[in-house]
Amino acid sequence: MFQIRLFLAFLFTAVVLPGTLAAQYSSGDAGQYVILSAQYGTERSHVDVTNRLKELARQDRNFRMGNETFGVDPDRGQVKVLRIYARGPNGGERMFEYREGSVVDGSLFRSWNGGDWGSGGWSGRWNGGDHDGDRDHDRDRDSGAFVIQSAQYGTKHRHVDVTGRLKELARQDLNFRMGNDSFGVDPDPGHVKTLRIYARGPNNSERMFEYREGSVVDGSQFRGWGSGEWGDGNWSGRWEGRDHDDHK
Repeated sequence: MFQIRLFLAFLFTAVVLPGTLAAQYSSGDAGQYVILSAQYGTERSHVDVTNRLKELARQDRNFRMGNETFGVDPDRGQVKVLRIYARGPNGGERMFEYREGSVVDGSLFRSWNGGDWGSGGWSGRWNGGDHDGDRDHDRDRDSGAFVIQSAQYGTKHRHVDVTGRLKELARQDLNFRMGNDSFGVDPDPGHVKTLRIYARGPNNSERMFEYREGSVVDGSQFRGWGSGEWGDGNWSGRWEGRDHDDHK
């Protein structure tokens, strides 16, 4: 009996467990965009943090970033951003911007944990390729992996539903910089607010995307962004979101 149990344990370790781990690893590295370069700072003063980003990516799929994350303050006294430049499914360059203090979501990028990226090919433009006005990628603007359930703006203690207003903004542009003026409301005066978009992913699990006040929202991640075929409810109602607060 003991020998049978020992054999079954060996079989699980040798066959089942590696397959399970491989599936988990693969799902975390199946994003649409391949990273070319990562720059941190401001337009006038920024540094390359591609290698440091690789180290962070191996540790976690999501992380909150700032000066301490990258060990450098390239432009003292100024609010800095992390800009990730990547190659999209249609071959065009895309720029993803994360304002200092925001959460970086690695699920958007292919081989995030594997680190098979960052080998060059970036145009070298701080403002990015498609991000600063090019519209060659518009045919892919509604083909994102996540379907939006709800959008909330504010703080944990005071926030308002802005799903309807977000639809209006989405019809106008693929990307926009957001804040109180964008939504016509300041739900918690005197506090830094965030936009939290709750969406359903390919595996039907809820994901939360956080954008700090003043950040750029990138609609290419969301299915039906420009058409507005989303926001029909089914949000869990949790401010923190499901996958986000586990930081998996």
